[in-house]
Amino acid sequence: MPDDLDDRNVDHDKLRADQTLVNDGFWDKLRKTLGRVPFIEDALAAYYCATDGKTPMYVKAVLMAALAYFIVPTDVIPDFIVGLGYTDDAAVLAAAIGAVRSAMRPEHFDAARAFLTRAGEDDD
Repeated sequence: MPDDLDDRNVDHDKLRADQTLVNDGFWDKLRKTLGRVPFIEDALAAYYCATDGKTPMYVKAVLMAALAYFIVPTDVIPDFIVGLGYTDDAAVLAAAIGAVRSAMRPEHFDAARAFLTRAGEDDD
């Protein structure tokens, strides 16, 4: 990770606000969008990484901001617009993951896949 991206540059108030939003709304948003958005596995992996105690603060801040954007109902392209509604959310999440990919470990993606497998089994 570049030196200018260390934990000293984290806006802790913004991180706390994003964490509160994500903690309060992530699972509800996930349930509502399950099977409707193609990036749900990445969103889950980002969530698991952002809530992992071993994840650097800067990475948590980047991922929490992206997840908060996904949760907030008012964004650049409203989510209810069929075919377009989640494109901005996908772009924000992809950019965030691209910025911190090296901190996302295989177990974050494994946990996301396991959750989605269980969720699919519950639908049967």
